Amino acid sequence: MNPYVARYFSIVAAPVLALFLLSPASSQNFGGSATTESVCNFGMGKGEVSRSCAVPIPFGCEVANFPGTDKPWTNISKGGHTQCRFDKRTSDWKTRITGRCGTCKTRQCSARFSVMFNCSDQGKSQPFTPQTPTR
Repeated sequence: MNPYVARYFSIVAAPVLALFLLSPASSQNFGGSATTESVCNFGMGKGEVSRSCAVPIPFGCEVANFPGTDKPWTNISKGGHTQCRFDKRTSDWKTRITGRCGTCKTRQCSARFSVMFNCSDQGKSQPFTPQTPTR
């Protein structure tokens, strides 16, 4: 092995790889309960009028509040010219959480809806069932 490559690996790549392997992917522990994130996302083409998706609610979990507030801990990321929100009409935040976007006005649009959950019953999980976007 080239000595420069070996030095680069030992100085830069090895610590980065260790951080990646040792860090939890999407779960953290705050004050005794596990916190996890659940997401749904989709893409749209220009002129597509509306699209929605359901954020899966993990078994044994409830929506977490943003630290220091009484508001749900959520995030919406979008690309392109569209307006997105959590649908108040179809979301009860206990059994169903729906993200919805309006008309896509650029060539392509995308959206990602994420919700943080407090999960106290990590040992009793049910299998994940993928959900398809609805129109």
